[in-house]
Amino acid sequence: MSDRKLHLGAFMRPVTIHTGAWRYPGARADANFNFEVICAMARKLEEGKFDAFFMADHLAVLNMPMEALKRSGTVTSFEPMTLLPALAMVTEHLGLVATGSTTYDEPFHVARRFSSLDHISGGRAGWNVVTTANPDASRNFGREDHMAHAERYKRAREFYDVVTGLWDSWADDAFLRDQESGIFFDPDKLHVLDHRGDYLSVRGPLNIGRPVQGWPVIVQAGSSDDGRQLAAETAEAVFTSHTDLAAGQSFYADIKGRMAGAGRDPDGIRILPACLVILGDDLEEARAKRARLDSLVHAESAIASLSIAIGTDASRFDPDAPLPSDIPESNASKSGRERALRMTEAEGLTVRQLAQRLGGFSGLCLMGSPETVADQMEEWLETEGSDGFTIMFPYVPGGVDEFVDRLVPVLQDRGLFRTEYEGSTLRENLGLPRPENRFFA
Repeated sequence: MSDRKLHLGAFMRPVTIHTGAWRYPGARADANFNFEVICAMARKLEEGKFDAFFMADHLAVLNMPMEALKRSGTVTSFEPMTLLPALAMVTEHLGLVATGSTTYDEPFHVARRFSSLDHISGGRAGWNVVTTANPDASRNFGREDHMAHAERYKRAREFYDVVTGLWDSWADDAFLRDQESGIFFDPDKLHVLDHRGDYLSVRGPLNIGRPVQGWPVIVQAGSSDDGRQLAAETAEAVFTSHTDLAAGQSFYADIKGRMAGAGRDPDGIRILPACLVILGDDLEEARAKRARLDSLVHAESAIASLSIAIGTDASRFDPDAPLPSDIPESNASKSGRERALRMTEAEGLTVRQLAQRLGGFSGLCLMGSPETVADQMEEWLETEGSDGFTIMFPYVPGGVDEFVDRLVPVLQDRGLFRTEYEGSTLRENLGLPRPENRFFA
């Protein structure tokens, strides 16, 4: 066995990915919008030595029929950059990662918010770089047409350059604050970015000092070819989705190879696929939990989830026939459509069965006793399927408690997971270097 250790992030927005979870016996139905509950879960994750609390974000209510939408427990949630600084006050080591859209936000806003979070938290911030796939988001920002997929990624690449350039506006030692002389900062250690590109024009400098970590950790969440290339060129952690180890190994090798091609060190990234973990005393009990979870997903919600995944109205298809293979590409998530088609072909699923799977959770699910799940996680780590996982809980807060109290000790006893944090910053705990300032040695 190697000396590699797992890295674990917690997917906490929505607080659980499974659409039936808010109805599960013992679950907090209001957990997505209950500050005290979220604080308690953050503290529990820190007790379990998790690397990070990860918040995805949505800039529109999910575009699904009202019969399905009215059953969704995720229509309301806190705005991430308001919530995470508050969580920084009740934790000391837990990383705080949030989505910042490169399509519907501006680089100066993103750079300033995440730099502020990094300072407030003492170096625990991470920026999840996303391009926003929901077409309805455009109408919340005064745009009738959603930017095309390829264009979104071109803008995202330039957006990254601008944000990181703004973070480097000041040398680490620029602020003298010399009360005797009256000199507050050294003008020679200030850089004005003055960026003018194909999509963005930003003068700078940023009006906040360089982040504690140099840059907050860069996270990327796309799995399409464009998303993989953006990750290879920019990311330090990747949140992705697979259904099995072979797919994970293929993705892992692809990203590492692309990084080498981009002139980056392939060891400078952590690949952390989404993983729903359902624990029981044995596999039979865990499967029974999952069956109960899936049974709580209403048919309307299931079809709506399939419609979102494939970018077209799935209610028009025969529910007892396979999903048609000639569904045209949409301007939504390409990887979601391709995954649905693969599942249909590989497992012979009907539209109804596929919808039920997607309506609950269709990605990687590890089930069984803590020892069994630890075996599976170890295999992923040792065979380069991942560097760890972004954990999704079957319900909350009970699912968080079970993971920390039952599975974490097993992982620690096997030497697969830390017993203490390596440092005070997210970079230190992920084993990532602090980036050099591109303008100041």
